[in-house]
Amino acid sequence: MMSIPRPAASAILERDGRFLLVLRRNPPSADMYAFPGGRAEDGETPDAAALREFKEETGITARNPRLFETYDLRSHAADGTLTSHFLLSVFLVDADRDAIAEAADDAAAIGWYTLEEIRRLPVPASVLECVERIAAADRP
Repeated sequence: MMSIPRPAASAILERDGRFLLVLRRNPPSADMYAFPGGRAEDGETPDAAALREFKEETGITARNPRLFETYDLRSHAADGTLTSHFLLSVFLVDADRDAIAEAADDAAAIGWYTLEEIRRLPVPASVLECVERIAAADRP
């Protein structure tokens, strides 16, 4: 079945080897930890969507979005029916070091996690892949 993916974006903020993740309240990744993000609004660019969603879910104003990866994400029901289809643009962002994250919008909880902690959390494969790539690049 052909489907047209909906645009979505998320943002990665890292501080001292820890990554800011939100616990999703709504599908398609309900009850999973993920980078702050969500669906783009009509006419919104992916980088603008990433910054807007980041602010809405964390209360932090991020800046300097740099495209890190894109994912063609499809979710299916048990019978194989396509339930969602997103083209996700993932950005690295910067923010003030003293900015404090607070869960808002569809984020049920929020926290800073190391790679090892993320490996033990329920996360989408795309999140773990991004964190592992960043951690590997940060090693001397």
